[in-house]
Amino acid sequence: MQFYCNSLTQYSRLKTKEVKIGGLLLGNFHPVRLQTMTTTDTMDTLATVEQTIRCIEAGAELVRITAPSKKEAENLLNIKNELRKRGYTTPLVADIHFTPNAAEIAARIVEKVRVNPGNYVDKKKFEQIDYTDAEYIEEIERIRDRFTPLVKICKEYGTAMRIGTNHGSLSDRIMSRYGDTPIGMVESAMEFLRIARGEAYHNIILSMKSSNPQVMVQAYRLLIQQMDAEFGECYPLHLGVTEAGDGEDGRVKSAAGIGTLLEDGIGDTVRVSLTEDPEFEIPVCRDLVKRYVNRESTAMRIPAIEKISYDPFVYQRRETFAVDNIGGKQVPVVIADLSKVTDITPTYLESIGYKYDAATDKWNISDAAADYIFTGNQLLDFALPGTLKVIVYAGTWALATDKEKYFPIFDGGGYVSGDHPKSGQLNFVMIDCFSDETSINDYTNLDELANDNSVVLCLSSTNPHAMPAVRRMFMELLNRKIKNPVVLITDSNWQTADEHLIHYSTECGALFLDGFGDGICLGMTTQSYQLQSSGNTQDTSGRNYSNNTSVEQFINSTAFSILQATRTRISKTEYISCPSCGRTLFDLQETTAKIRSVTNHLKGVKIAIMGCIVNGPGEMADADFGYVGSGVGKITLYKGKDIMKRNIDSEIAVDELINLLKESEAWIEPA
Repeated sequence: MQFYCNSLTQYSRLKTKEVKIGGLLLGNFHPVRLQTMTTTDTMDTLATVEQTIRCIEAGAELVRITAPSKKEAENLLNIKNELRKRGYTTPLVADIHFTPNAAEIAARIVEKVRVNPGNYVDKKKFEQIDYTDAEYIEEIERIRDRFTPLVKICKEYGTAMRIGTNHGSLSDRIMSRYGDTPIGMVESAMEFLRIARGEAYHNIILSMKSSNPQVMVQAYRLLIQQMDAEFGECYPLHLGVTEAGDGEDGRVKSAAGIGTLLEDGIGDTVRVSLTEDPEFEIPVCRDLVKRYVNRESTAMRIPAIEKISYDPFVYQRRETFAVDNIGGKQVPVVIADLSKVTDITPTYLESIGYKYDAATDKWNISDAAADYIFTGNQLLDFALPGTLKVIVYAGTWALATDKEKYFPIFDGGGYVSGDHPKSGQLNFVMIDCFSDETSINDYTNLDELANDNSVVLCLSSTNPHAMPAVRRMFMELLNRKIKNPVVLITDSNWQTADEHLIHYSTECGALFLDGFGDGICLGMTTQSYQLQSSGNTQDTSGRNYSNNTSVEQFINSTAFSILQATRTRISKTEYISCPSCGRTLFDLQETTAKIRSVTNHLKGVKIAIMGCIVNGPGEMADADFGYVGSGVGKITLYKGKDIMKRNIDSEIAVDELINLLKESEAWIEPA
């Protein structure tokens, strides 16, 4: 395999082995399957059955249930029998951590088991161990002895297995040799996969989950390359961003990671891990997957890539020169599209982060305030905040008196032709990438623009396969050593909030994750959206929208969320929140909302909220602080991976978290 997928320009599904999960076929070009995980206590048979049914009726094709010990594994039989009695035949998956005995019981009952190679045999103690090669081989043999019985049971009973690596729970052995890296994630899974193949067992799915979409995407790409190099074939892939959180942030982070891979035809089943009721995950999964129906037949030709000109396995931002505050070492800018507003007043600026205080005659500027506004042909008749600048069409710019605040935007041909005057400081030039049969050689204007250090390129595409079209143009810029900064422009003609979020996050997030992009501008063709998740009738998703949320506010918030999710511009607190399951020791949704309400002003701080020790210090990955259930009504607080306060009463735990933030000098008083 030349790259990590069939093609970087033409959409086609990656061929994977076919896996049978009960009556469900997965991989080998079968439809991408949708799944979720219950949040009930597995020992509460009826509650688990009822929630499973809600998930199935929402569209889940697989439902996962936690089995942390032998008793829960045994109770899976009661759950399965009750579901079958009610006429539901959807395959069930047992989620196993730490307990091989539970896995061996579950594998005889349900259609699939999930094991985590980081903690199935190993116990994580965060120890650095210097293994000799011989000692490392001994460790592999120890794993073989403990894992092989499960493989044989699965083979005998026709049970499928997911080998599910998590970035945050790599074993001390893997960490000692490979570090906290995507390569380490891949090797963690490959060790188990090699053992299974040695037993001629192939009914396997793999996953590489992380709460960081950059790491997650790189790990899946590396896994595909490694399987192809070692076996000449690929096993099906389960896609997910773990502990994505809730509301808008959870959807954006999930779509950036999962969508990036789906764009390249990678992925056979998806699960969106939201801190919400599991049935609400399924419509989001569906919105992610439906974008690729008929993609192969509708996408227009994009010139092929003979040699990739960047490293898709290591994040490195594309080198650019700076034009004003865009490009170079500066964080990506956000451009708010107000061109569809017929009469822009100062009030409209509140929706993009600027609030005017008449009493002090000053503007209050939020951390998520847009850097530019695009107004089309409108020149504004009021004084602007000091940091805000305006982009208008070239003909309108010629009429503007304030050439320090206003800057022109051209199409490529219009800029080169010189029909309108240009700014000596900053010019935006739009290029529609490969939306027709134009060959790469027809983009001759690129070389002329490259010699102009006032030009910021604005790349978009009306090609149905838009992200690869824009990515192909970035490769051309790299090949020609063109270093102008680039703003990503993405329009959406979807309808619901979730659909827009997924579209924007996939199209732009995929490019930012590969180091491409110095700015973002989002537009909405319909200028409307529904506040609810698609498929919902109530706004139970946990997002912060109200009936007064404007389209402009929604789009501006989404732009900053995409930059945050891709780790390219941090403007707010980040929450790494597990989606809850039967192991959870407190109400995750309620607690997440409570913690968010008192900490959401802490820009750049990452707080993990974990329901139990399974999703504890390991799964928190790179969080700065952790709030972890350690017993019924008990919370343990972490700083990084170190325990700071153990077994605190949950009634005072949020206050104690704030005290820890203060002690660590990470706290500021809210404004």
